[in-house]
Amino acid sequence: MRLALSLGGVAALGLTACAADDPLAEGGGGDDGGGEGGPIVVGSQQYYSNTIIAELYAQRLEAAGHEVDRQFDIGQREVYMPELEAGDIDVFPEYAGNLLQYVDPESEAADLESILSGLEEGLPEGITALAPAEATDQDSFVVTEDFAQENGLSSVGDLAGVEEELRIAANSEFETRPYGPDGLQEVYGVEVTLVPVEDSGGPLTVQALLDGDVQVADIYSADPAIEANDLVMLEDPEDLVLPQNIVPLVSEAVDEEAAALIEEVNAELTQEELNGLNAVSVDDQAAAADVATQWLEEQGLDDA
Repeated sequence: MRLALSLGGVAALGLTACAADDPLAEGGGGDDGGGEGGPIVVGSQQYYSNTIIAELYAQRLEAAGHEVDRQFDIGQREVYMPELEAGDIDVFPEYAGNLLQYVDPESEAADLESILSGLEEGLPEGITALAPAEATDQDSFVVTEDFAQENGLSSVGDLAGVEEELRIAANSEFETRPYGPDGLQEVYGVEVTLVPVEDSGGPLTVQALLDGDVQVADIYSADPAIEANDLVMLEDPEDLVLPQNIVPLVSEAVDEEAAALIEEVNAELTQEELNGLNAVSVDDQAAAADVATQWLEEQGLDDA
């Protein structure tokens, strides 16, 4: 879904590239992942915020004496979910609503409680969703302040009244997402043409919006670039995008003690805290590991 800013600049990487560069492709993880005598394999998406959360889990586990194997920047859900099912990954930070729509495209869940119930029923055997964090980080439809004022925009549905052709910057996977062009047309009567920008709502996507190459961008709601650039996040009254509370996925190799450690992290991960973590990463260009270490120390979660 997203670009790892803190780990080395800006790169435009699509799903194909993510799959080709899958760190698990050369034998990382393996059947031992987290089992007796093996490390707990922690994975992340190719998105700086997700990598930070994965680091939080990894470092909390290590502080309690667990051996951890990091398999970060794996790519999109289509790539890493099969790795989870195969037992090559043991822990993965996910986003509740989008995950449910992946495992159960026909689900009509709209609130967090029903989403979690749907995940309990729909996740593949051997994979469990732990308690969600308060924090969410979800796809949002963003426009510039000038464009919003010129067209009287405050909600997604208002885009239907814009006379010019609408182009939206997003990853190519957006085309088939439930909240993509078909969903926008069906729910809000909004027609958009996708302009693929393969940095998962990152700087290239933001720049395409600021330069006027597109009128709308799919940017994640906890991204500090929204406030920094005075962008307008349009309201979504019909909940086209489901609540995306952060929820850890774990394999059967993660025992109750290790799961409890991960849930300790999630219990402290409020919206304010996540926004702060993201801001430190982006503003200071800090590495995910450093951001995680500092935060865990502040929360008193850096020891056994």
